[in-house]
Amino acid sequence: MPLIAVLAFGFFAAALLYASVGFGGGSTYAALLAISGLDYRVLPMVALACNIVVVAGATVRFARAGVTPWRSALVLTALAAPAAFVGGLITIDRDAFMLLLGASLVLTGITMLIPVAEAVQEKPAAWAKAMPFVAAPIGFLAGLVGIGGGIFLAPLLHLTRWRDARAIAATASLFILINSAFGLAGQLLKHGPAMFGGAMVDALPLLVAVAVGGQIGSLMAVRFLPLIWIRWLTAALVSMVGLRLLSGV
Repeated sequence: MPLIAVLAFGFFAAALLYASVGFGGGSTYAALLAISGLDYRVLPMVALACNIVVVAGATVRFARAGVTPWRSALVLTALAAPAAFVGGLITIDRDAFMLLLGASLVLTGITMLIPVAEAVQEKPAAWAKAMPFVAAPIGFLAGLVGIGGGIFLAPLLHLTRWRDARAIAATASLFILINSAFGLAGQLLKHGPAMFGGAMVDALPLLVAVAVGGQIGSLMAVRFLPLIWIRWLTAALVSMVGLRLLSGV
């Protein structure tokens, strides 16, 4: 089976699962692309473009449901987006990129193992007010390595009891959408329209795969596997790939 077909299937499955809980799947796309041996300069562009395709539908779904805490979510996003743009602009060599991506994937795996409460019944923790201060660093890292950053933000929001689970999922979705767009803009300016256009043409089957998977995931909850299994399997995948990348640096 051609590599692009295998990748498309993996992207479809990742988009379906992630979209159902408000994430874009950028960390898993990055992991799959890293394994495939794709040019590291193109990798962030493809992962970020796929993120945008997936979370756009989820963001609209959450907004229509009236669960997005717009004021708080926009504050976090407004602080992170410029940093994501700057991260996308920075040029680093392959070894440094693989080191950062590997470390980010391992960190992603760890954050996905943090228990997620279904609802918040207690008052927000005292340090919940510090969340705006972590938004920019998360945005910068997201733009640099080609992920949306929501996978880092959401566990912190849950730990601080920032909002209920649905509001946090809606916030993460908006955060990923805007960060991915700003990070992609930085990547476009850094590498130029020719490389960007070539990357998007080559990645067209992957974009179609995540569009279909994301829509299905947005419209229906995950029914075939318990959510905790999905989190564990995803954590295992990205952690293994992250460790593999780190071992080769």
